[in-house]
Amino acid sequence: MPGHRPARSRRTTERKGDLRERAILDTCEALLAEKGYEAMTVGDIAQGAGITRGALYFYFGSKQEVVAALVARTVEHLWERSRATANTEEPREAIAMAMRRTVELWNEHGLVMRTAIDLTQTVPQIGALWRHTADLFVEAITAVLERAGVAVGPEPDQAPAMARALCLMVERSFYHASQMSREEVQKASSTCEHIWLISAGLTV
Repeated sequence: MPGHRPARSRRTTERKGDLRERAILDTCEALLAEKGYEAMTVGDIAQGAGITRGALYFYFGSKQEVVAALVARTVEHLWERSRATANTEEPREAIAMAMRRTVELWNEHGLVMRTAIDLTQTVPQIGALWRHTADLFVEAITAVLERAGVAVGPEPDQAPAMARALCLMVERSFYHASQMSREEVQKASSTCEHIWLISAGLTV
């Protein structure tokens, strides 16, 4: 129709640098710590971000969508860390770097990471994001193991299978440690690094 302006897509507003969306996600992360996922409401998020519920729905259709976007923002950092690990030539250095950066991420955003893990089975978008993130980390670990001389192939004692087991070990170790203290996170990191080095044959 002449003069009719098409409705603005909510997705077009989801762009990097959008201050209002950033405020929504920051508020969501704060509310996860204050109330937890189940008790937190869309109204709480909107109020904390200084907007109306209607304005929030212009960006996100539900609480689940807000949390999924928060998880996506957080795991972007994990993807960056995984790529950096995969591109580091010296295996020992790569492993040490991966564990340092994993500690940083869990110390900064452990609650978001735990929430993502908790919701992987019930919120499909979060489940897909988390599985994709795990796959990227597995690829990075596989690359490090291969550079250390671990054989490539489908067998349980070869790099891809070992990398997936190491990835799951890191996830669960940090999940539990992050609920206790930063000291426990550091201990978990040291243990995971030691096991990774053993797996890569780098402890001698």
